[in-house]
Amino acid sequence: MDKQPGVVFRNVGQLYFPQIRVECHYSLTSEHRWSSSDWIGIFQMGWSSVKEYHTYTWAAVPEGYTEGTSVDYWAVFQASYLPRPSSAEYQFVYVDKMGRVCARSRPFTFCAPKPLEELETLKEEQDEEDGEEELLLVIPRAQLLQSRLEQSLKKQTALQRALDEAKREAENEKEACQRARSEWEREREAIKEEITELRDNLRQSCEMLKRLEERHKDATYSQEIQSTELRKLGAEKTENQQQVQDLKSELKVLADREEQATTELQRLKERMKKMSTQMKHDEEKRKSLQAEIDASAAEVRGLQEQLEASDHAAEGLRKELRDLSVQRSHTHAELHQARLQVAQLTLQLSDQDLALREERATWALEREAYRHAAEIDKKKLQDLKCELQRKEEWLQEERTEQDNVEAELGREKGLLSNAKRELQELKGALRKAQKGREQEQLHKQLLVAPLRKRRSLRQSPLDLSPWRKASTLRSQLRLSTKAKATTPPLTHRRKKRSSANPKLVKISS
Repeated sequence: MDKQPGVVFRNVGQLYFPQIRVECHYSLTSEHRWSSSDWIGIFQMGWSSVKEYHTYTWAAVPEGYTEGTSVDYWAVFQASYLPRPSSAEYQFVYVDKMGRVCARSRPFTFCAPKPLEELETLKEEQDEEDGEEELLLVIPRAQLLQSRLEQSLKKQTALQRALDEAKREAENEKEACQRARSEWEREREAIKEEITELRDNLRQSCEMLKRLEERHKDATYSQEIQSTELRKLGAEKTENQQQVQDLKSELKVLADREEQATTELQRLKERMKKMSTQMKHDEEKRKSLQAEIDASAAEVRGLQEQLEASDHAAEGLRKELRDLSVQRSHTHAELHQARLQVAQLTLQLSDQDLALREERATWALEREAYRHAAEIDKKKLQDLKCELQRKEEWLQEERTEQDNVEAELGREKGLLSNAKRELQELKGALRKAQKGREQEQLHKQLLVAPLRKRRSLRQSPLDLSPWRKASTLRSQLRLSTKAKATTPPLTHRRKKRSSANPKLVKISS
């Protein structure tokens, strides 16, 4: 079986005139996936590639088009882009966005209209003030046929649209009828079910009436039994009241313990305040506080256990109340059958029920209050632990600062020892300088002594012994100058020490 084409060309003529625009009508089926990149080209017969088109235009669709539906539309080729009149054959080709050929039309040609044979005359009437006149128009037959073809195509599209709208309306009416029918069927079945339920209810009510009549007969015999049961219920009520009083006393004891816990917490807070003033003994006090906190936690745990015990007692009371409610329901069912005779007893039972509900509500509120107080105590204990941790961190910081200060003191002691060493060196240098000055004074004396001797020799005859002494003195002076050259001067040593350690200069000064 051949596959249905996605695009089909419609109303393709055999001749077209290049002086008039050409309309290409085509149909898109549901099989074709339209894209805005689809185009239609005019190709000369014998083409081999999609690029050999003479002219092209984009393949458009009407507004509101939905993919997967069939639609009819047209494309327009302007006269200025059409081929010249010739005997060559052309055809329309539809190309999708992937470059695939989706449809080809039958061949056609472009030819020029003959001047006389292809002319038509038309009569046109005009209204004037005095009367009517007829005008004769001479137009090419091709243009006339083209205009008539366009009119017929427009009428065809309008009829197609009207037909589609009529089909849609018919389908909508059909669907509405089906929905209405289904709703009517559902309502009918629901009414049938209601009727059956009403019949069953009537049957059951009749049976219940018969049973009530029988039980009414038996109620006279069971009245004495009910009175004895009511006495038992009264005794149980007194027992329940006694249990409630016991629970109240236990609650008072719990309240006293809670007050003791609050006083204990206040005492712990006062101890925490004293801890801030006595930071030297923080570790010992922290241990004592930890012990007290553990004791308070144990007390809180005891309180929680007592609360759990009270919860268990409340559960027991609830079970008893449930049993009472079950018994009351049985008795109420039997008393309802004979409600005219035992109305006072039902009123007493309702009062008991209300009182029990009130007591249960008060007990629930008190239990929530105790739980809230226990949570507050836990939060306070956690806050105390956080404060202790902060104090420990602060102590650790103080210890680290103390270690840093001790290290700085050690460094300062080292600097002081270095300064003392420098002072001793300076003292030695001063001593050496004093020795140098003494040697200079001796040198001056030695220099002055030969001069004096010369003066004396000028006056006295020659004596070589003083000259020998002068030579020995000169040799001694040379040795002293060599020793000075080996020892650096005092000023240079002071500059070096000051540049190495500026603090020592102040100490030495």
